[in-house]
Amino acid sequence: KPGAALSLQLHHHRDEHWTVVQGVGEITVGCDTGIFVAGSNVYIARETIHRLCNTGATELIVIEVQTGSYLGEDDIVRFEDLYDRV
Repeated sequence: KPGAALSLQLHHHRDEHWTVVQGVGEITVGCDTGIFVAGSNVYIARETIHRLCNTGATELIVIEVQTGSYLGEDDIVRFEDLYDRV
């Protein structure tokens, strides 16, 4: 949704690869932040702080592929969060 954002987070056991399918998003990986549009992709290595924010006026659709030794949702370390899950 426009204005929504994932937590600033990292994972200990998995890498992620994101591909933007629709919309415009601001993606932070480590110390780098950039604007990504449809067709853009980014690789996020385990232990790397990252976040995805929908900076556009429409829905942001992203495909996420996870790889690693453990893919459970409890492998999320949150640092900042709009929804008070820290």
